[in-house]
Amino acid sequence: MIRLSLLLLVVGATLARAEPRVWRNTDASASFRGEYVSHDTHEVTIRKEDGRVFSLPLERLHENDRNWLARRDLPDAPEPDGDPAAVFDTLCFGDTRKEVEAKLKASQLVESTIDETFFGRLGLNGTFRTRQQIGGLHCELYFDWSASGALDEISLQTQPLGGDSYESRLKDNWSELIKVLSQLHGKPLQAGKYPPRSELRDDVFLASHLWRMEGGGSILLGTSMQAGQYKVAVRFTTEKLEPIRVP
Repeated sequence: MIRLSLLLLVVGATLARAEPRVWRNTDASASFRGEYVSHDTHEVTIRKEDGRVFSLPLERLHENDRNWLARRDLPDAPEPDGDPAAVFDTLCFGDTRKEVEAKLKASQLVESTIDETFFGRLGLNGTFRTRQQIGGLHCELYFDWSASGALDEISLQTQPLGGDSYESRLKDNWSELIKVLSQLHGKPLQAGKYPPRSELRDDVFLASHLWRMEGGGSILLGTSMQAGQYKVAVRFTTEKLEPIRVP
């Protein structure tokens, strides 16, 4: 079964060239974006977004950044997508919020859009997004939990855009997601056309595609509208959904 590492290839990323990430000092009071180049037991070499390359002592890095570097030194460590129960990246249905937060922080596929000191106040919804753009847009992550606090749904959502982007930027994202999900999960059980904008209503999700996951559960791809703003969404759910009627 081809898993999420393929997503990095499909959207144009390779592990040979690292994507810029946020690096923080020891107490997370300061941060900057830069591309990992190399490291040894004493320092890490980083290329900043302006192209300048410099080395920084490991002791000046935040613990999470040092842990990220340490994982690169483990030749026998499993790939991030190695867990057969993984639904998206390393996230699994049934994970606790604490486990989800730890996996997101360690992920090379997603990045936080806020400082982690605000997680407790703002929650996890909308605070992580894909590092790579998919069809020209980033996708933010949202989560639903069972009554016992276990993860039972993950959704990827583009940021809401105006109606003038529905047939262009949003459709490009939708088209690229079909390719990615089909590579990961095979031929969809049901494949429909791009949902007509005229059929969207507030807070209604129109699904065009349905996949069944190997480990159980379903994946829905579609679009939605709220207050005149539109977005593409992918739902990973524990429910075993049957094929739906699409336009």
